[in-house]
Amino acid sequence: MSAQTPLAGAVEVRDLLENLVGREVDVLTGATSQDPAKGDGCLVGVYLDDTQQVAALILLDVPAAAYLGGALGLVPVKMAQQAVNHGGLPAGLLENASEILNVLGSLLNAEGAPHVRLDVVYEPGHPLPADVARHVPAFMRRCDLEVDVAGYGRGGFSLVVV
Repeated sequence: MSAQTPLAGAVEVRDLLENLVGREVDVLTGATSQDPAKGDGCLVGVYLDDTQQVAALILLDVPAAAYLGGALGLVPVKMAQQAVNHGGLPAGLLENASEILNVLGSLLNAEGAPHVRLDVVYEPGHPLPADVARHVPAFMRRCDLEVDVAGYGRGGFSLVVV
């Protein structure tokens, strides 16, 4: 049997995010799993393996996407907070948060495991296709975190490995 797509832990997620955004990032385990059908929704990255099958999902609620995207692009905190207050991501924050999802894909690759890459990103408030949405609530290997970006704020993060 070949190796499975790895499930990154809280420390791995924190270390990668800190290195990426150049700020301290605290993570708290035991957070609520993210659900793109609730509230303002989630930014959802869908990762495929080489056979074009869904291998993983990463979900960032609007605050996590806005604060991580803001920190990456050195966007003023006030602008990121406005996005959170309005429940959506303007183009710049969306682009930055999508790049974060792209880099987070590196956590899903390990020697001997299938190669995984970011295929598509769904914006908050947009419905997921049924073949993707069915994985969100499923009992699978997952890592649900609360992510706190220093100087910006907190948001929710879920990694689901199919």
